[in-house]
Amino acid sequence: MATVIQFDIESIPADFEVVDLRNKQPLTAIDSDSIAIKQYHADLESIFGRDGADYSLLLTTSTTSRSPFFHNACIYLPENEELWVTSDLLQTTSSSQLPIVLISKVRMKRAQDDDGHVVIVEWSKLRPPPDLPMLAGACAYRQGLLYCSQGTLKPETGGLYYMEVPYNRAPRPVVTSFGGRPLNSPQQATVSSDGAIWFTDPSLGFAKEIRPPPQLPCHVYRYDPELFGGLRVVADGFGAPTGLCFSPDEETLYITDAGAQRDSGDVSSIQPATIYAFDILIRGGQPFLANKRVFAFAMKGVPGAVHCDDVGNVYAACGDGIEIWSPGGVPLGLIEVAGGCSNFCFGKQGEMFLCAKQRLFRLQVRTGKSTEDVTAVAG
Repeated sequence: MATVIQFDIESIPADFEVVDLRNKQPLTAIDSDSIAIKQYHADLESIFGRDGADYSLLLTTSTTSRSPFFHNACIYLPENEELWVTSDLLQTTSSSQLPIVLISKVRMKRAQDDDGHVVIVEWSKLRPPPDLPMLAGACAYRQGLLYCSQGTLKPETGGLYYMEVPYNRAPRPVVTSFGGRPLNSPQQATVSSDGAIWFTDPSLGFAKEIRPPPQLPCHVYRYDPELFGGLRVVADGFGAPTGLCFSPDEETLYITDAGAQRDSGDVSSIQPATIYAFDILIRGGQPFLANKRVFAFAMKGVPGAVHCDDVGNVYAACGDGIEIWSPGGVPLGLIEVAGGCSNFCFGKQGEMFLCAKQRLFRLQVRTGKSTEDVTAVAG
């Protein structure tokens, strides 16, 4: 597929608005190509300072296509200055065929200044190999990427696959089943400091009619590649476990539940749109999840991808953009994106990349300070 090159990318100040959540007040509307910062708590300044942030619209297909190319994965590889993203389901020209998912590789060239903002991007669309269908999330792993493949209607498809970067070898299967039963449709994965892989496996593929009926509950798993029989169920009882991340000290695991999301795209007001927190305890030399508790409930839509910064603040992709909480669950603010965000990641100092269906954004804290320099917010 042809490479698209975008030059002279503009850096624009993000509008800033203080919002009192105790009072019902309409938020100032933003257009679809913009980003705005909403402050709910004074401690948001520990992230953005008093100078706010700038944003850039790196890529957009809004005038040429309705296809959501910038949907999931969103993995930044600093050594290559590359961002790897997966699309949502893309309809094929034949109604008799299942949709497809494409991989986007976005290579960036930066300005030679203190900000290092992106000035040129090269966007290449890649078709995944046949044994890697219906990709969802991914994470950096070893010398490449670990992809969550949802699978197809064929029973023995889907799972976690390792793909080296540069992309010059066939993907290698890592986990494809549990107890002889196929996984449902893996969504997101993360790797702990001990090398173990933690991932979510809801039945979203069946709901989208791309997978057979599930043979397992909606579990969260941990896989230790160094341990014989190292695949374990570590949590259950979810509607649709989707995103997951560790606190900086790896004493807490956050898991998002998007059970409120309906096949039609609507969101139920009485089903889970929740981030749960678990304590990580060691028993018999192995980690267990304990003390499940509600950490936060999304203000709009459902929470998908979730990440922590270096001081423990929690960020989640929701229906209004990126919602932000302190480690104690206090709502700090919102990086508002029209139509919401489906995934995001941190880049270099004070930098984030945001996936918003037909748009790919970069956000830069204007002070240039990294999350390592900010003071932790008391919960």
